[in-house]
Amino acid sequence: MEKVECLIIGSGPAGYTAAIYAARADMKPVVYEGLQPGGQLTITTDVENYPGYPDGIMGPEMMENFKKQAVRLGADVRFGMITSVKFDKDGGNHFVTVDGQTEIEAETVIISTGASAKWLGIPSEQRLNGSGVSACAVCDGFFYRGHDVAIVGAGDTAAEEASYLSKICKKVYMLVRRDEMRASKAMQHRVNSLENVEILYNTETDEILGDTSVEGVRVVNNVTGEKKEIPIHGFFVAIGHKPNTDIFKDYLKMNDSGYIITHPDSTKTDIPGVFVSGDAQDFTYRQAVTAAGTGCMAALDAERYLSARGMTEEA
Repeated sequence: MEKVECLIIGSGPAGYTAAIYAARADMKPVVYEGLQPGGQLTITTDVENYPGYPDGIMGPEMMENFKKQAVRLGADVRFGMITSVKFDKDGGNHFVTVDGQTEIEAETVIISTGASAKWLGIPSEQRLNGSGVSACAVCDGFFYRGHDVAIVGAGDTAAEEASYLSKICKKVYMLVRRDEMRASKAMQHRVNSLENVEILYNTETDEILGDTSVEGVRVVNNVTGEKKEIPIHGFFVAIGHKPNTDIFKDYLKMNDSGYIITHPDSTKTDIPGVFVSGDAQDFTYRQAVTAAGTGCMAALDAERYLSARGMTEEA
């Protein structure tokens, strides 16, 4: 059985940054990229808000740069999916299974499996994803400055993103499926007080309009059945994210939504030697730069754990 010092599950900004730091610390990290090598940024077009790229960069190119840097420094990046885990709660080594076949023993594990945006499930949404359709207003709202946009959702995240968009967009249509919002009263009050935000209740998306980019949205009132078309240039989906953490649920503490809970100011879990970075534990910010930051933290925490463990074994 192969034995490694540091196993990183998942790629993207968190996983690759963890690999960079772990490699520089001579931990010989092995990275399994998962089903979507590079994470959510590989389905993102222009990235304008990551420091160090004054002219912006395409998401896939950015992730390829992250990967190249990790490999150059000594990380062993592999294509494959971790399908099950066996974590030792008493501080021993951990075991993972790759693609349901190969088992690996790891002294430390860094989980960087990220989260996946929830979508409405209509064909035009996927066809125009990256061409006017987005699941992150903070990431992509800049591209629709001065234009009319629509956002789907009724919770705090949707209200927060509608508020953000209202500052840069001409008009924001908020599409709410029920006759009321799920957001907190404070967030509802904030959105209702914005002059350029129009909330459409009992409203569902029938179709996103446009051939190569978003030109409008056809909505339907789910009480009256009335349909109408609204001219827009950007369509944002804010109905939640699902962290990719199901295989860890028997071992790690999670909140009600499945995000892994870490110790305060740390990437440590309750299991010694298991750390979490990126969107698998961050349900607040969910940005590439914050994911990279926690990837760095996880590698540093893992290195300190190994050092302390080595000193204990020597003693």
